Amino acid sequence: MSKKPIILGIESSCDETAVSIITENKESTPIILSNIVSSQVEVHKEFGGVVPELAARSHIEKIDLIAKKALEESGVRLEDLDAIAATAGPGLIVCLSVGLSFGKAMASSLGKPFIAVNHLEGHALSPKLNSDLNYPYLLLLISGGHSQFLSVEGLGKYKRLGTTIDDAIGEAFDKTAKMLGIEFPGGPQIEIFAKKGNPNKYELPRPILNKGGCNLSFAGLKTAVLRIAKQIKTDQEKYDLAASFQSTIEEILYKKSKVAFKEFKNINKDGNTFVVAGGVAANKKIREVLKKLCEEKNFKAIFPPINLCGDNAAMIAMVGLEKFKLNQFDNLDFPAKPRWSLDENAIFLKGAGVKL
Repeated sequence: MSKKPIILGIESSCDETAVSIITENKESTPIILSNIVSSQVEVHKEFGGVVPELAARSHIEKIDLIAKKALEESGVRLEDLDAIAATAGPGLIVCLSVGLSFGKAMASSLGKPFIAVNHLEGHALSPKLNSDLNYPYLLLLISGGHSQFLSVEGLGKYKRLGTTIDDAIGEAFDKTAKMLGIEFPGGPQIEIFAKKGNPNKYELPRPILNKGGCNLSFAGLKTAVLRIAKQIKTDQEKYDLAASFQSTIEEILYKKSKVAFKEFKNINKDGNTFVVAGGVAANKKIREVLKKLCEEKNFKAIFPPINLCGDNAAMIAMVGLEKFKLNQFDNLDFPAKPRWSLDENAIFLKGAGVKL
């Protein structure tokens, strides 16, 4: 029996330094041997957001240690690795360059194939780490920097159906948290605040809710939250605003996903799988709402485990594993790409002048 491939993945696109090693069993089901993620929350907390230069410096300081820890935990020797996969984009270029350079150096010194990975494709394939996921499927990618619906036809084959015309949903969560006085990273805390509040207290805008196909917009919502937050005096009002914000997001995603289902069906008549991935996919209320929609529309809902929703290297190694099996390798001069769309043919949508 041939040896199953062992892939080491590296992720450093923003403020997580991560290294993971995965392989697969005889049924070709992925197995995570190690998945080490080092967060930089304490580094950026006082600034209320990620400072690129500090993030890059932290990556440089930690990446060797994190790689060693991943190897130790996996029980894998360096010489047993079959390929090195590293995030090449999109992300902060000073951060991407650290992990990418480390991965290239590792591949070169070991004489192993190098695989450059699109961070977004890592999110897109992350549910493969814990579920039997077949192409094609509809993907809702919701994270700090991205919000889009994509028809996933196969490895490297994506058709964008809708995207945000302004802010990403994760940014809206983080900015709302900051307005409510929640320490960075505050996005995940919104759901906790919302449980204590009245979701009907504040009427918030739902931009382009009934137009623009399954495109999304969050800038107007964020501005409305800022206006109300300036007038808030009590903790209960904070909870009520968080609850109103959470409820508004749920409605937007419910209605826009319903539109995306129709568009996906126009392309893939028999497709009925809906994958929700990215950091915001860890929001339990959003999961509940989208699972309910799937039940109504006879779609199968698939989410990554909570711990694999945020940035991690297991999802990067997962893409590496898929590409390794197809002999899709990259040269060591592959550049870091701060912008890198999954659908290279998609039109860039941004700003109020976009046609809806």
